[in-house]
Amino acid sequence: MALSSPGTSPDTGTAGAASPGAPRPTRGLLPLLLAGNTAMYALYVGVPGMLLALQIEAIDPADKVANFGLVSGVSAIFATVFNPVAGALSDRSGRRNPWILAGGLLALPVMLLLGSVHTILLVMIAWCLGQAVMNVYQAALTSVVPDRVPLAARGKASAAVGLGLPIGSTIGALVGAAFSEDYRTGYLVFGAIVAATAALFTSCAREQRMPAKAPLPVKQQIAAFGSALKDHDFRWAFIGRALLVLGYFAVAGFQLYILKDHTDLPAGLGAEEAVAILMPLNSVAMVVSTVLGGWLSDRYDRRKLFVGASAALAAVALVIPAVSTSWTAMLVFSVVNGLGFGCYMAVDTALVTMVLPKAEDAARDMGVLNVANAGPQIVAPFVASLIVSLSGGYTALFLVAAVLSVLGALAVRPIRTVR
Repeated sequence: MALSSPGTSPDTGTAGAASPGAPRPTRGLLPLLLAGNTAMYALYVGVPGMLLALQIEAIDPADKVANFGLVSGVSAIFATVFNPVAGALSDRSGRRNPWILAGGLLALPVMLLLGSVHTILLVMIAWCLGQAVMNVYQAALTSVVPDRVPLAARGKASAAVGLGLPIGSTIGALVGAAFSEDYRTGYLVFGAIVAATAALFTSCAREQRMPAKAPLPVKQQIAAFGSALKDHDFRWAFIGRALLVLGYFAVAGFQLYILKDHTDLPAGLGAEEAVAILMPLNSVAMVVSTVLGGWLSDRYDRRKLFVGASAALAAVALVIPAVSTSWTAMLVFSVVNGLGFGCYMAVDTALVTMVLPKAEDAARDMGVLNVANAGPQIVAPFVASLIVSLSGGYTALFLVAAVLSVLGALAVRPIRTVR
């Protein structure tokens, strides 16, 4: 999974494809986008956040943290590389639906394979295959908004895409908890959800073939990346996003193990059930703060203030479970962290659009920003497993993540062109 900004494309520059004069989107496209993204995030949360962690623990309980960090890190590298490749291939074909359908349908047999393997190496290989097919699905689905939605309707479309994260996260946690005792069946359920949604989307959202696009040479892509980061304000926005995302995913990826080995859960409450409680709380808080933060930052025209404050709030949230291992502390952490991260992502995305180096390169530079989303997700599992292994627990992990969030808050201060 590569976390990306709503309404932007991770592939080779499709974000500006649609125009006010472009064909109107298919009737009912927004609900289909919501369904497609919800299914994707349900798998992305339920599989690595619950089932994969349980499977790795069952194979090798003693080294579960190191093994989970290895599997998560390697698969994240695979996902980050495969996403733009899949996007470029769909660009060259001039079609999105066949890639959405292929990726979605292939999710089912790959999930069957993942549930049938019994060694860490085979788990890693199977989950890398899972990331491959899901990134075929994701790259094509992400490109639907800029391809088919007129500029005037982009806000509504982005909202439909964005709501897929909290809704899908909640569904993923609930389904994962329901099949915690039978993760093989759980894998099949997630695969079936994605496959069915892909079939529904492609059968209902018809598309017109677009002119094929030539791939951008690698040298030009590298040059474009360097050119964007030479801009002072954009560079600091990039650094701030990378720091906060690193802190967030260093903790989020190990949530099940944190609940098992760090948190004092009430009698009768298992870690899997605890995840199913925390995720909806976090999602609701994220939705509220996303809407409220975006509205307030618009009203007061103060992007830096809200970005810095929300990153600082995320840091405060991370300190709570570091100083207390109680279940109440974990509940408070989940809500406060959701408030901070949701507001940050909403307002920081708006801030970034205001510091893009060149308007004509907006799609390219937003793609550069997505490196600040995807890159830390690669590093986070390795960093987190190393911290936990060296410190012997999760307290240090929370504190390091809090420091990263504080640094992310401070990184917006040097930005000059936005208040």
